[in-house]
Amino acid sequence: MKSQISNAKSRLVLLVTCYLLLVTMLGCEAFVRKFTRKSKKDSLPREEMVLTPEEYKKPQLTKEEEYRQYMLYWKSWQDELIESLSGSTNHKKQVGCVNEALSNLGQMRSLLNAEKQKKMDVYITKLKELQGLIIKDIYGRDSTRHHYSAERIKMNILRQFSYPQVKDSLI
Repeated sequence: MKSQISNAKSRLVLLVTCYLLLVTMLGCEAFVRKFTRKSKKDSLPREEMVLTPEEYKKPQLTKEEEYRQYMLYWKSWQDELIESLSGSTNHKKQVGCVNEALSNLGQMRSLLNAEKQKKMDVYITKLKELQGLIIKDIYGRDSTRHHYSAERIKMNILRQFSYPQVKDSLI
């Protein structure tokens, strides 16, 4: 009988121990969360991005280099305009090309003395008139006429405002 009592006690102790072990394992957190692996991405500390603004200085160009650069930009936009007027490209591209050509002519004008600026104003006015005509001609019915006007403006500007002709007139 003593062996049965000690056997019953040991079973009771084993049962209580298993029950307590089960209760402690469950604890506050869910059992599944307690025994699943944590992802490594969460454990890595996040580095805060530090953005420090840096000012990049524009390369200092001489007036001659600046004029040549704007002349090159104008010429390429004028060529693009002429090409778009001769082909069947969209209206938006034609308007964009004439706007860029005008802005580069304005930059070239700002580098010239007053006498040459007056001469340049004539061609800027002609290009603005062409711009208005291109904007109004949505369907491209007069693109051939605009093409010839753009070529004439280009030829005259290249003749009168290429660098050798204006090198003494730069401010």
